Amino acid sequence: MIPTRRFGRTGLAMPVLTCGGMRFQHRWEEDPARPIPPESQANLEQIVARAMALGIRHFETARGYGTSEAQLGPILQKLPRESLIVQTKVAPQSSPEEFARIFRLSLARLGLPWVDLLSLHGINDRETAGWSVRPGGCLDRARKLQREGLCRWVGFSTHGPPDLVEELVAGGRFDYVNLHWYYIFQEHTRSLQAAQNNDMGVFIISPNDKGGMLYQPPDLLRSLTAPLSPMGFNTLFCLQRPEVHTLSIGAARPSDFDEHVSAIEKMGDAEKLLRPIEARLEARWQEALPESWRNEWQVGLPLWAESPGQANLREILRLHNLALAYGLVEYGRMRYNLLGQGGHWFPGQSMKNLTADELHPALCRCRDPAEALRRLLAARDLFQGDKVRRLSSA
Repeated sequence: MIPTRRFGRTGLAMPVLTCGGMRFQHRWEEDPARPIPPESQANLEQIVARAMALGIRHFETARGYGTSEAQLGPILQKLPRESLIVQTKVAPQSSPEEFARIFRLSLARLGLPWVDLLSLHGINDRETAGWSVRPGGCLDRARKLQREGLCRWVGFSTHGPPDLVEELVAGGRFDYVNLHWYYIFQEHTRSLQAAQNNDMGVFIISPNDKGGMLYQPPDLLRSLTAPLSPMGFNTLFCLQRPEVHTLSIGAARPSDFDEHVSAIEKMGDAEKLLRPIEARLEARWQEALPESWRNEWQVGLPLWAESPGQANLREILRLHNLALAYGLVEYGRMRYNLLGQGGHWFPGQSMKNLTADELHPALCRCRDPAEALRRLLAARDLFQGDKVRRLSSA
């Protein structure tokens, strides 16, 4: 059985793996309602049965996940309610009453009298943060829903920058947080520590996809993480941190849990397994990137909103570093070609047709402007291709 961890102040016995609901839904367009193909619903029933057999009783979905809630509800309704941990997420709204209305729609689609965990979904910038935490805002409205017995605990999910996330976590006003943190993206480490200080639950978002498309890893990364798979390594790397309580597994089929379960069976040997792998990864990082670059590549880069064409230069260079060091070219290509479609979920633009003359003045504060420019142009050459559609717009 999958082990559990105390989910912060909620006291919930949280399985270290969560059944995430973004990828099992049949379609993104929820309205007008149309029949769900029997084979799609049968697949979800098998996913839920597999999860429960493993001891994964935490099911996480969202109002923005298309038919996910409506498909999951009839299955969960057949199970003892107290045996489940159900989480849904609702985006902050400028109107707290609209937020509450949307949440009640979630309950209706799920067909449940209450959820264990309600997240304010996507506090990613100052605007959504303001809507959430201002007096009388969405957080206060969520607490009212909690007092009414419609949810038991209130948290937030975020794709926001480290300073904003740490500020929200350190404030201690939420019971838990859903955030990105894994081997190739450790920028929220201070937020993990702040969450532990405030006894908050910590839920890791998308360790497989945003963590490097680890379901189709390059051969180089496979060799670096052996004898573990890249996905198994990342699972153990995340769960070695006591601040981390659960990883979201976006299951599209029952077998999607298997590689993670195999990794968790090795948790007793995690330190012995991880130490040499981390050493190899670090050695490869140093081999692929000159010391001056790897230590100072972020220095002086403008924020995306202040860059030519609002290009997210920092993210583009981060992706290029990962491609050079670990062979994560397809991952970089996927993320690069999503720029411009994500709004506050993934801000900024790709470089498009920006010229060197347009880019160079924006790099004047970098330690080596010429090197930054060279690497940005190389990143565009490597990544630019057909536009990738966001899952939520597919």
